[in-house]
Amino acid sequence: MATLSHTAFRLAVEKCGGADEYFTEMINAPSLVTGGPFEKYYIESAPCPEKIVWQLTGSSVDFLERATSILAGLDGIGIDVNMGCSAPQIYKTGAGIAWMLKPLEETAFMLCKVKKAIERSGSGMRLSVKCRLGSDDFTKDSFFSFTDMLVEEGVELITVHPRTIKEKERFAPRYEWVQILFDRYKGKIPVYINGCIKDGPSMERAIKASPSASGIMVSRAAAQKPWIFELLRGKHGCVDAKKLALDFIEDLKEHQPPE
Repeated sequence: MATLSHTAFRLAVEKCGGADEYFTEMINAPSLVTGGPFEKYYIESAPCPEKIVWQLTGSSVDFLERATSILAGLDGIGIDVNMGCSAPQIYKTGAGIAWMLKPLEETAFMLCKVKKAIERSGSGMRLSVKCRLGSDDFTKDSFFSFTDMLVEEGVELITVHPRTIKEKERFAPRYEWVQILFDRYKGKIPVYINGCIKDGPSMERAIKASPSASGIMVSRAAAQKPWIFELLRGKHGCVDAKKLALDFIEDLKEHQPPE
């Protein structure tokens, strides 16, 4: 969640019971490497560095490799390369889902460089990828060619938003593809499910279609209800929304730039 998955947001979620892992906003690799004015606010690992996964976006192999070297030297448990963002301003630059549409050899080369940067750091961080189903005319063969390449290049976790590049909120996610992907690798690689999970019933629908999903990624619903993770765990404690909101404002002042 660009400009939103930051320290102040994580503090709010933690106050409501917390999540198991926190994927950061899409950190722009060129901006991080060249010292952009805002990136420093998005590479804070507070309040729980042991849960942080650094999410990277970019179109340049060189910048993605160099940004990985920087992030792998920080606290955290993983590096996630975003190959799922379908916002035109992202994929038209060659980032996000554009990596799914490029020749497999090009994307494989990029992942190889990123993986080696992690290994050189000695951090032991996990390499993961978030993706979609691909183009609107995707096939099972084209999708599996892509995911097979991910596994061959050492990706250790795949998060699937089961829609194509142009399918937005009005299209129901095809959750069954998470199960299909999990079965293909016989459970040897974890697969997270993402998309339209906002409460107990929607989570149950997703799990019914993909019972072997290794995890659930929640984004927009967490922005609306920082206590969503406790709800999904079946806990229904009271939340002082006013205090949470006022605390959030103060945390924003401390952990975000005035802009």
